[in-house]
Amino acid sequence: MAFDSLVCAALETALNGVITRDADSQRRLARLKGRTIRVSLQEWNKQFVFSFSQRVDVLSHYEAQPDCALSLSLAALPKLQQKANITALIKADQLTLDGDIDVAQQFSQLLSGLQFDIAEWLSPYMGDVMAHTVVSHAQKRWQQANQLASRQQRYLGEILTEEWRVAPGPLEVAYFSDQVDEIRSDVARLEARFKQLAERMES
Repeated sequence: MAFDSLVCAALETALNGVITRDADSQRRLARLKGRTIRVSLQEWNKQFVFSFSQRVDVLSHYEAQPDCALSLSLAALPKLQQKANITALIKADQLTLDGDIDVAQQFSQLLSGLQFDIAEWLSPYMGDVMAHTVVSHAQKRWQQANQLASRQQRYLGEILTEEWRVAPGPLEVAYFSDQVDEIRSDVARLEARFKQLAERMES
């Protein structure tokens, strides 16, 4: 609980610090005024609620219904910075969206304009060397989390196709497609034969 509050506070401070230094980000924030969006990270089973006014408030718990709720994996999180990716992520089952998609797109636009230099932001509190060490360590952990998520996804796919046989494997899909094509050709030939017979009978 204390860790969640610490993460929310750090994220809130970083977001507002960047936004206050950029006029374009302030205009994008104004479009979200009065809105809330909940972002759930699947691997961590964590959620963060962003509430927008003249600033951004980041909460770990929120009783009311947000205007928009997103559920996605860590691997898909960086793609959220591009507004055009939202629909593609939904179609690829990498993102679940409930609520107002306009809020999600405006949130994406806000994120896309933010230029974070976390090490620079941490430097006044812990010094340049320590700040860069912390950021480097966090980046390595992030990469490890992404690699783990990718491995788990591949492993689950192998279990479904190879062991549990819940989903067909690639070769089975290809074979099925070939069989469908053959049946389609046979049906086309039969239709042609019937048409020829019908013409002969009429003549």
